[in-house]
Amino acid sequence: MLVALNGKICRKHTICLSIAAPLLGGAISTAATTPALAFAAVIPPHEDRLEEIVVSGAFEGRKLGETILGATVLKKEDLNRQLDGSIGETLRRQPGISSTFFGPGASRPLIRGLGGDRIRVLDFGLGSIDASATSPDHAVAVEPALAERIEILRGTAMLMYGSSASGGVINVFDGRIPTAAPEGGFEGAFRYGHSSVDNGDELTGTFNASLGTLGEAQIIAHGDISFRQTGDYKIPGFSESDALHEQEHDDDSDDEEDGDEPFGIAENSATKSTSGSAGLSFVFNDGFFGLNLKTLDSQYGVPGGHSGEEHGSDTEDAEDAEDAEDAVTIDLDQLRFDMHGELERDLGLFRKAKLRFGYADYEHTELEGSEIGTRFFNEGFETRLDLIEKGGENWSGATGLQLRSRDFSAIGAEAFVPPTQTTQAGLYSVKEFAVGRLQLEIGGRYEHTKHSADTLGITRSFDSISLSSGAGYDLSDAAFMGISLFRTDRAPTSEALYSSGPHLATNAFERGNTELGLETALGVEATFTYGVGTLNFVINGFFTSYDDFIYEAETGEIEDGLPVFEFQANDARLYGFEAQIKLHAGTSQTRAFGDIDWHIDGQIDYVRAKLKAVAGDPDLPRIPPLSALFGFEARNDTFDLRTEIEYAAQQNRIATFELPTDDYLLWNAYLTVRPFTAKNLSIELRGTNLGNKDARQHTSFLKDLLPLPGRNFKVSLRAEF
Repeated sequence: MLVALNGKICRKHTICLSIAAPLLGGAISTAATTPALAFAAVIPPHEDRLEEIVVSGAFEGRKLGETILGATVLKKEDLNRQLDGSIGETLRRQPGISSTFFGPGASRPLIRGLGGDRIRVLDFGLGSIDASATSPDHAVAVEPALAERIEILRGTAMLMYGSSASGGVINVFDGRIPTAAPEGGFEGAFRYGHSSVDNGDELTGTFNASLGTLGEAQIIAHGDISFRQTGDYKIPGFSESDALHEQEHDDDSDDEEDGDEPFGIAENSATKSTSGSAGLSFVFNDGFFGLNLKTLDSQYGVPGGHSGEEHGSDTEDAEDAEDAEDAVTIDLDQLRFDMHGELERDLGLFRKAKLRFGYADYEHTELEGSEIGTRFFNEGFETRLDLIEKGGENWSGATGLQLRSRDFSAIGAEAFVPPTQTTQAGLYSVKEFAVGRLQLEIGGRYEHTKHSADTLGITRSFDSISLSSGAGYDLSDAAFMGISLFRTDRAPTSEALYSSGPHLATNAFERGNTELGLETALGVEATFTYGVGTLNFVINGFFTSYDDFIYEAETGEIEDGLPVFEFQANDARLYGFEAQIKLHAGTSQTRAFGDIDWHIDGQIDYVRAKLKAVAGDPDLPRIPPLSALFGFEARNDTFDLRTEIEYAAQQNRIATFELPTDDYLLWNAYLTVRPFTAKNLSIELRGTNLGNKDARQHTSFLKDLLPLPGRNFKVSLRAEF
């Protein structure tokens, strides 16, 4: 989807804020101290007005109060409260978001049930250049602990970010390339946290320092470091779900069999991660230019255990082989270089130019016990040039060029993907217009994708065209309605085309399909928002019809002692909604704490995904169930107190060979205390899953072998200077 409204078209700030719900199908969320859909009448006197700038859309640089860009913005306060060891778990409580949860070391975000190569995880506007989209056990090479803000785009963002963003975008900003000089010449931050469920420790630090001037440019140095180490995390009961236990054991089986099942602990779930970066920026009056070098070293266990016939091992060696393969760990390393620049001045037809370039050398090794199993290598780069047009009185636009290259290979007995080289080039242009109360937008993208597997002697090329249009209308000063239409093409990934072999970490034999063609989607999304006084409400609905939807399905076959998962293409439909309500319930005046603002919020989301042309109209695998969250908050200058209930319904609309997942209800609580506001010091106490409930994410390949963590208490100390 595209932006359907230019910020300068908005006539009233309060109305612009109310219509900031997306044609992309998302909802806007701001800091923990601000309502998610903020209005002038809602913001208490001690809070700043909403001034967040959205930079992830085609029309970047718009304030949330001046655009209907489909965005969720998480600032530092949100991230400090929700921060987890992976980007997927950090974001999974946002509306319409779930995660793959392959243990605490690897969890990739899903948007409306879509993941893998349909969701782009960006590092300051460029791809993460790793292997995370290849398999759910591969971690995203982006460190959430260093993030200063995260922007989420729901719905298709293909026009600007390419076919890998057909389901949405997660854009992480970690400040590695400063775009402005620090106040007073130096700024920094420090954070330490300890969690009880895994005896985990986390330490992060970052700084920006002015080194002087070079001509008209200020030279800014940046440095950051992050360290995290956790043990195996605690769980409420058995690792194995009741559904799987019933499937594997007869009702009359000996109870002693349970003694072999892990209980109370998620074995092999420990993690250790270290990252750091250093760079320089040159900040001008009309732009900046910066360089950064980053390194990431991460080791994490793949919990859940893996079974099978160990690829043809002898019977007498089966037990020893299984013991070795049960302890699968991954050692991940990435070295990344980034170069970013922006220039805002008279550039003929354009008023601003943005150039981004990123290169990364990525490697990860899957260890089977102490033995090296398979090694994955990914060397690639991405560059993009975005030109923001001057436009006219009633219109504006943007045009851009994007290039990507990826050289991927795997070495070892379980190298399920042959060496492949992928190149992709895309050109997009979008325009928006205002006609009275009506706003119109239109845009398109051409993309060329090429996958070469030299060892197989196969090369596939794809040319695709994607189009999108939208309209928004102010129904009144308090209500807004918008609708968007899109038709998009997405090329299959090299994994979908060429996979052929056992993959230990996912306990699967993965089989590609070299005959796959373009996946075409035709969809509509609508939004309605209403805001009056202290009440804000937004609901978004979406419906997408796919021709040749590409997915990985279990076939029921066994090869090398493993279940076969094959990439297939069938027509499908996805539809659902997200709704969110915010209420400023009032302000209390107290002697001890001063004014306390009371807030109530609730959200619910639902997605349905079915195949159209298959007998029985079966469901697609690993689709999240209906979920909801209800929260109550008290806020003032000294503290923020929040308690919330997190609910996921039972998922019994399942694919063939998939097991149903029980519902769960989790209770979480958060307390942030700021004892010395002037010193920017805060102490946070967090309690999650306080009822110690068994909870499993249906979207996870490991959901029947690995529940979410049990009761956890975390204390964090954060200081800014």
